[in-house]
Amino acid sequence: MTLRARLTLWYAAVLSGVLFLFGATVYVLLSYSLTGQIEETLKEAADGILLASRRDISGITLPRLDLTGNVYVQVWVLGTGGELTQLSTNLPGIDQPFDPVTLNVEDRTFSNNNVGSTRLRVLSVPVVLLPEEQVIGYLQLASPLGSVDQARRMLIVVLFSVGILAIAVAGVVGYMTARSALRPLDHVTETASQITRTDDLTRRIPLFGPPTGEVGRLTLAFNETLERLEALFENQRRFLADVSHELRTPLTAIRGNIDLIRHMGEADPMSLDAITSEVDRMTRLVRDLLVLAQAETGKLPLAHEIVELDTLILEVFQQAKIMAKDQVKVCLGQEDQARVLGDRDRLKQVFLNLVANALEHTPSGGTVTLSLACEEDWTRLVVSDTGPGIPQEDIPHIFERFRRLDGSRRLAGIGGAGLGLSIAYWITRIHGGRIEVISEVGRGTDFSVWLPRFVGSPKEQVLVDDGDEE
Repeated sequence: MTLRARLTLWYAAVLSGVLFLFGATVYVLLSYSLTGQIEETLKEAADGILLASRRDISGITLPRLDLTGNVYVQVWVLGTGGELTQLSTNLPGIDQPFDPVTLNVEDRTFSNNNVGSTRLRVLSVPVVLLPEEQVIGYLQLASPLGSVDQARRMLIVVLFSVGILAIAVAGVVGYMTARSALRPLDHVTETASQITRTDDLTRRIPLFGPPTGEVGRLTLAFNETLERLEALFENQRRFLADVSHELRTPLTAIRGNIDLIRHMGEADPMSLDAITSEVDRMTRLVRDLLVLAQAETGKLPLAHEIVELDTLILEVFQQAKIMAKDQVKVCLGQEDQARVLGDRDRLKQVFLNLVANALEHTPSGGTVTLSLACEEDWTRLVVSDTGPGIPQEDIPHIFERFRRLDGSRRLAGIGGAGLGLSIAYWITRIHGGRIEVISEVGRGTDFSVWLPRFVGSPKEQVLVDDGDEE
């Protein structure tokens, strides 16, 4: 069953329930009102008869009854053996009580009874002789309920007819309304199907109605999903192209050296060294890709320990001097004592990647400076270089995979596959930190790594260490 049909059925069902409750309420109120009017008429007639009657031990004498055609009266006297002694002139030929069950009541009582084919509303009133309060007879008044029954039947017919018509109209209107309201969903479905058939993620769903409406929000959310999918597929395509390019170079070198060895008929040490170097390069590339994939998905295994950043920076500084090979000056700037909570090896990888990037883009005779400072609840590691700088339009893209800046001068042996900054970005992020870049073309670049400080007591440090051992 379609959504339109379900909405229409629900709308018709709710309306049917409301109409049923409304009709039942009107039916009960009308019946109660009409019956109440008849009872009021019977009570007034009974009061008038009793007021004008003459009562003694011998019986009841009534004046001439001038009643409406819808009120019938019977007088039953006990002294005559419970016989009918008098009745109204508009009720000839009836010698049985209107309601035998209520003929001997002690108080005024209303009841319904059928006399022949006529349904009556009956009021039974005991006649009391004062002051002895002796019951000497009974007065029964009745009024036919034909008009009430007819009004009820007419009301049922009207309510049923109007209800059926209202439900039918509501069903049609509800279906048309649901169809109109859900028509944009048909366009969404059609566009999504076309995108699936054609694999064209550049298409977008047109916006129908206000963007704050339900369909508008759905359309915007779907378009945002398409944008993300398009970006992901584009990144995947570019990623595969970059990986293919990065692997093609070492594989070509390995193939060339293997062909040279075959041609020479013996293993050349230089060819073997070149093969080993290219294999190591591919190994690093695959390892970096695995680390980056784990970091981006949040599944990178991390240790949970207290890391002394000042000690770690000294280790990075020593390795940076070796990597620089006396072509670039590496020096230490401000060095505060700072501790963070995280994985020491991964943080060292972040700092080494930033240093390698700085050395790669710093010309001979330039300077790379490492500094560490504490600022409130954060620690800030800065890697500064005096390289050519980064154009402002390239800064938002420097953390993308295989991103390289064309025309940059690099130190021999330091150039990588373009994954270092991406790995540094994601490892910093999963440590709860961030990386900021400030650069000016021709004047160098500053990479700042911000990490939350750990300011626990020695006792807390013991607890952290115990948790790591477990």
